[in-house]
Amino acid sequence: MKNSFTTGPKSGSFRRSVGVSCLADRVTSMIKIVVDSIDERATLESVKSNRCGAALLFVGSTRQFTGPRETEQLKYECYEEMAVKVLSDLRRQAMEKWPLEACSVVHRVGTVEVGQASIAVAASSPHRADSFEALAWLMDQIKQQVPIWKQENWADGTREWIHPGAGQKPDTPEAAAEKG
Repeated sequence: MKNSFTTGPKSGSFRRSVGVSCLADRVTSMIKIVVDSIDERATLESVKSNRCGAALLFVGSTRQFTGPRETEQLKYECYEEMAVKVLSDLRRQAMEKWPLEACSVVHRVGTVEVGQASIAVAASSPHRADSFEALAWLMDQIKQQVPIWKQENWADGTREWIHPGAGQKPDTPEAAAEKG
């Protein structure tokens, strides 16, 4: 069973959901944290509109090599409630900065094998340049601001926690909640 948090754009509140997206003011879009594989097609479909000439999808996946080091797999952990709140705020900001019709973000937690998707971000707009710029901005902001931590599990058996925007990972997600 897929487990995720979803927010509604009008209420700003969260509710626990099971694989359900929320309705946005214009078209269906979503903010989700998932344990299972990301449905890339559903993410793209969530932003499509007949009013838009562009519907773009960015998929970030686990690569085999980071520099000279071989990756065995990644493991993601997050402070879910805060991650959904920050992702929702970033989506709102993107929709204010660019004339987007819709924007969806789905991030995976747990173990992500080489070649599998860790994140999918989709946006639609009347013209492609706005969606391209918004997706690039969103990815930069997500990496810096969202309380999601990545553990690189290297082929040599070593591990390393990474969160570029916040330095080292706290000992536990609960520690992040206490600080947040």
